[in-house]
Amino acid sequence: MIGFIVAGLVIGALARLIKPGRQNLGVLATLLLGLAGSVIGGVIANLLGTGDIFELNVLGFIVSVIAAVLLIGVAEGLAGRRKVSRR
Repeated sequence: MIGFIVAGLVIGALARLIKPGRQNLGVLATLLLGLAGSVIGGVIANLLGTGDIFELNVLGFIVSVIAAVLLIGVAEGLAGRRKVSRR
């Protein structure tokens, strides 16, 4: 469980480094988006037959980071839309 949380933080941090621009996300949001990205990456890697969902492999890690980058983009879009709506 602790390994899963650490992996989520690492994946979320890498995704934030890859995503251009400044993100207004806290550590908790980074962790949650990283965890969601790692689950998505594990599922896709499992479907491709490279290993189990909770098994650490290169393809799963790469897909996890890509999924987390996409999730960060979605989260930014939703947060930006809410800020515009309040005015």
